[in-house]
Amino acid sequence: MSNNKSLSQYITLVPSSVMIGVFFMVPFVLIIMASVAVKTPDGDFSYGFDLTHFERFMTWFYIERALFSAAMCALISCISLLIAFPFTYMLTQFKERTKTLWLIYILAQLSLSEVLIAFSWQVLFSRKAGIGNILEYTGIIEKSFAMAPSAGAVIAALVYLAVPFAILLLYPALSRMDRSLIEAARTLGTSTLGTFFRIVIPVNRSALVSSSVTIFVLTLGAIIVPQVLGKPEHWTLSVLITDQAIFNFNLPFASALAVVLLLLSGSVVAAVMKFGGEK
Repeated sequence: MSNNKSLSQYITLVPSSVMIGVFFMVPFVLIIMASVAVKTPDGDFSYGFDLTHFERFMTWFYIERALFSAAMCALISCISLLIAFPFTYMLTQFKERTKTLWLIYILAQLSLSEVLIAFSWQVLFSRKAGIGNILEYTGIIEKSFAMAPSAGAVIAALVYLAVPFAILLLYPALSRMDRSLIEAARTLGTSTLGTFFRIVIPVNRSALVSSSVTIFVLTLGAIIVPQVLGKPEHWTLSVLITDQAIFNFNLPFASALAVVLLLLSGSVVAAVMKFGGEK
């Protein structure tokens, strides 16, 4: 009986395993093969083993882009959690009807594509129709100015993109948290703020770590927002991959950059899960 149950469990894993193999592993293997492809005299490439494309990455320009991408996405992850965690904690204390309405509103935000968010924030940061124009109209500043393209505009738009994801990732853990721990802390004389930092945050450490990793990976792959709201010096590695693949028609180098991006993302995820997880 137990053998039949184990067999049925393995069988249920077959469809998802096939999907992962076909739609992830196969393209991934092709990208690796393309990253070490050999250039042909006619400008095309053939499969072989040539590390020239990875050697090209080992210049300060591309290394600096990789470091900038990781640092910016880490900052966005921190800002998003600073906004999402207190909000989600307060949301879990509302009545069911109120929570449902808020969750519907957050899910509606997730329906907005990165393209729509990028161009909406471009209008918001423009000189004639954005925040600067409002500040000029109210007399706070003398003359309106454009806030984009800039690094701040890229970070603001990506935080706006990431916060709804962070809320939905944190909500299950915070909603299932044992409230008796909070009541015990309050009974012992701990303030509301002290309870939040000493009880709520430590208890939900795993949720914070997993959410930070998810937001980091999500924003690391953003392409449209850095292109629209940032200058070339604010472009991430993902934008450079798109530029090499689509506009420069250099698929092997774009594949090499994609492999580097995957290694960078995987290294950060592994480090955070190892040193930031449960002890």
